[in-house]
Amino acid sequence: MINLPPAFIYIIGALLIPLIRIRILKQALVLLVPAIAFWNLINMPHGVYWTYQFLDYELILGRVDKLSMVFAYVFVIMSFIGMVYAIHIKEYGQHVAALLYVGCTLGVVFAGDMFTLFVFWEIMAISSVFLVFYRKTKRSLEAGFRYILVHLFGGCVLLCGIVIHAVTTGSLAFELFDFGTLAAKFILVGFLLNAAVPPFHAWLADAYPEATITGAVFMTAFTTKSAVYVLLRGFPGTELLVWLGAIMALYGVVYAVLENDIRRLLAYHIISQVGYMVCGVGLGSEMAINGASAHAFCHILYKAVLFMGMGAVVYVTGRSKMTDLQGRDLYKKMPITLALYMVGAFSISAVPLFNGFVSKTMVVAAAGMLHRPSIELMLHLASIGTFLHTGLKLPWGVWFGVKKGDEDVIEDAKEPPFNMLLAMGIAAGLCTLTGVYPKILYDLLPYPVDFHPYTVSSVVAMMQMLVLTLAAFWLYIDKLGGEPTVSLDTDWPYRMFGRVTLWFCNRPLNAIRSMGQDLLSKEVVSVGKISKHPYIFLEMFWNSIQGKRVSYQELIDKPYNENSYRIPLGLSACAAIIFLFLYGLIYMA
Repeated sequence: MINLPPAFIYIIGALLIPLIRIRILKQALVLLVPAIAFWNLINMPHGVYWTYQFLDYELILGRVDKLSMVFAYVFVIMSFIGMVYAIHIKEYGQHVAALLYVGCTLGVVFAGDMFTLFVFWEIMAISSVFLVFYRKTKRSLEAGFRYILVHLFGGCVLLCGIVIHAVTTGSLAFELFDFGTLAAKFILVGFLLNAAVPPFHAWLADAYPEATITGAVFMTAFTTKSAVYVLLRGFPGTELLVWLGAIMALYGVVYAVLENDIRRLLAYHIISQVGYMVCGVGLGSEMAINGASAHAFCHILYKAVLFMGMGAVVYVTGRSKMTDLQGRDLYKKMPITLALYMVGAFSISAVPLFNGFVSKTMVVAAAGMLHRPSIELMLHLASIGTFLHTGLKLPWGVWFGVKKGDEDVIEDAKEPPFNMLLAMGIAAGLCTLTGVYPKILYDLLPYPVDFHPYTVSSVVAMMQMLVLTLAAFWLYIDKLGGEPTVSLDTDWPYRMFGRVTLWFCNRPLNAIRSMGQDLLSKEVVSVGKISKHPYIFLEMFWNSIQGKRVSYQELIDKPYNENSYRIPLGLSACAAIIFLFLYGLIYMA
């Protein structure tokens, strides 16, 4: 029996956190919320629930089917892992933001209408930005500001599409859209922005590396994957998505080559991996949709391991650049973190026996079955680049590497707190479990699965690519180290637009304001003096009648003396008597 939408379990939990004063009870609450939500999912039968009438439309807060459930399960599991990783944090505002973020993501997953989806979609963006702001650095505040501006713009585009759709069809139902309509095009752009599809992707690589160490772990899981879910729901089989996804897979890998910041490199690989999912959505076959859903499930787990591993390095060392870490022999001081990180690295690189191999090969095989060799080749190339940088370059540059000079030694480096290692261990264990025994994952997918990844040809082909990539890395290892450079991306135009706008406001516009202020300041002073001298215009008129030459400036500078303008009492009384006499005559007449 269903009692409460999963989204509201998290929202209520977030609202309860500030009311609890005892720290251990707060820690228990943030772990209890995902546990309750998971139990709720287990007991949630398929169907439509929590429907309400709003004007002439039906709002649906609970559309439960296999597609929504596979995303809901992994989101809840990830929320528990993320809370374990962040349990040591004393700043509980981060937990409030994280729980609201997860809750609104689940609201998107179970939304059966576009209005409900839009409300949760926007709160999801607003709550997640605080995971960037809470780092409290200049760079994080600037990145968070850009992040929320981009997402609010995307929300406006999405709202335009929803309004056009509602007006033209008379329905707010969240179903398969006709890509030929104007409304669908607006809605698709709104979805693509959250999916970080180029050229709408730069917000991800900009904001995620500047988020808090624990906040970045949550952000890797929810925004882009909820966007993949809505694409699966609304635009399966859209040809445009096939090419956007394939280009996206390569684009992220290419930019990862240029990165020196360890978390920004991983952020670009999020873009690359989401490209597989978007491509699967565009292919549109049952196997492709299963592959996109499976890859979203697996990606959330292994990307969490990767970000938690690099977050642990930043937490322990205070450094986030490969050039500041290589050659410091961190493998001796953080061996457990390294081992757990490599599970995530092998998973994202599609090494057999890890979950990335299961899901990634499903998407590639779907492209092959649909006779799309060019797409298949692009996805294979992206996979090679992923192993080269996430599986080889990044761990080599962080934990090993060669000193390039008299680098300082990181003496105080050690393993991170136990809860961070425990969270990494849980996620790494799930990556291995679903890789060794994929039936657990297959049973959750939208369509029946008739795919066997562990065929001899598949395993041998993948191992050949991995071994050749390893050989290439070893040959060019000296040229693949981190470089202290900054990469320009599609965020450059709106960064420059913002700087030009600030310059215009601070210089030309401010100069115009100053000129206007200087010109009008005397008049403002004069008006102020006139307001203190109520008879000035009468006095000017009287002086002109008498022919006296008294300047305007002399009059307003003259202090007001009320005694100078008093009328004799007798004159006032005489005027009053005459007025009353005339009034009486008129009234009696």
